[in-house]
Amino acid sequence: MQHLLEQATSAISAPGRSDPILDCPASTLALLPAHPDPLIVLAHSKLHTFPFASVPICWRRLYTDASIAKAVALIEHGLAHPDEDDTSPTAQKPKRGRSADRNSINGASGDAWVDEAVKVLDMASIMAGAAGREGMIEGLLSALQSYLDHIGPSQVKRQRLDRDWDTFPVAKQIKGSSKVPSIQYPIESAIAPSMQAFENHMKTGRPLCIKHALTHWPAMHERPWSSPLYLLDKTLGGRRLIPVELGRSYTDADWGQSIITFGEFMERYMMSGVADPTKLGYLAQHDLFSQIPSLRNDIAIPDYCYTVPPPLATSGSGAVGKPPAAQLEEPLLNAWFGPAGTVSPLHTDPYHNILCQVVGKKYIRLYSPDQTDKLYPKGVEGGGVDMSNTSEVDAEAALEKLDSDYPLFRQAKYVDINLAEGECLYIPMGWWHYVRSLGVSLSVSFWWN
Repeated sequence: MQHLLEQATSAISAPGRSDPILDCPASTLALLPAHPDPLIVLAHSKLHTFPFASVPICWRRLYTDASIAKAVALIEHGLAHPDEDDTSPTAQKPKRGRSADRNSINGASGDAWVDEAVKVLDMASIMAGAAGREGMIEGLLSALQSYLDHIGPSQVKRQRLDRDWDTFPVAKQIKGSSKVPSIQYPIESAIAPSMQAFENHMKTGRPLCIKHALTHWPAMHERPWSSPLYLLDKTLGGRRLIPVELGRSYTDADWGQSIITFGEFMERYMMSGVADPTKLGYLAQHDLFSQIPSLRNDIAIPDYCYTVPPPLATSGSGAVGKPPAAQLEEPLLNAWFGPAGTVSPLHTDPYHNILCQVVGKKYIRLYSPDQTDKLYPKGVEGGGVDMSNTSEVDAEAALEKLDSDYPLFRQAKYVDINLAEGECLYIPMGWWHYVRSLGVSLSVSFWWN
């Protein structure tokens, strides 16, 4: 651990000639690594001055390096004074004369300093994209995991062990939701088709349910994602921060977002058997596997993602008038984790998708691009946000509302499925799809083109 801390401090203190942080004012660099707090505040303000894609890399790097410097100070002090609970500013200073974050460091008792260090490092990843320090951040977090494994479970984790956290609870019925739908127009299925058979099917332009394709995933067996305790272990006892969508669907008026710890997410939304759709939390379309690489080792990119997609005209790309997405070098992975009742509204994506159901079951309804004129796509909304890939229609709304507000919608032809644990669904590029969790659900999507 000490060697890792020294390496991090050395890298931050002496940036190379091509380091993007050198584009920041020299006065800010003089504060690193001893005084990271004002630099985090400054860089944070810059991150919100521009759209994220337009933020100059120097400010993302400054936010990241200042966060690492703060985390190093927290870790050094925590290791030197593991039982300290003195919250006064005159408490003993960290080793090597660090002056960073006196109040937060001295306010950490027991292993609370670990909580704060993890929070600081995760915020660097979430807010600034880690800005070239991904390996350094992951190394520090892995070292903290080893430290926690060595000292044994925390009081919080012991409390969880005393309860039944071996499995997820059976979901309560969500108020106002329908029961598990009867499938009206089943999707074709195949048992682990060969690559050639899958490519041949892609040429038809239709979805496909793929069975028995995840049997080799550790997430399904020896490292089960169906175990809440396992997921807590892989997230530093639930300390890791995650972005969570609040509410049933991102098209609802009361929808919002928050960054909370994985433990809070589990306690509040996954283990409580939530029955109120206004109090749902959803970890949706998040690149969890870049943030927590150890979970990435529990899954594998399906070989089907390396097949050659059909021409754009066949696949239906651009059905809502958008140009094709840029060519991907590797598939894009996203996690989808939430309780019963969470919804992805009817929308279309610019990539081919294989959705893998690891835990639980989801109801999914799909419409071909040639049904677009009956699906009422949104347009450009406030702030210039293009929402044309999302339908105005709640696909499972009451029939009276559908007929009065969207008279063409029920004429649209669709196929549907209750996607079960261990199954995959191929969603062709440009196909509209509506998704609802039927219980606690954990899925992984693989986008490619």
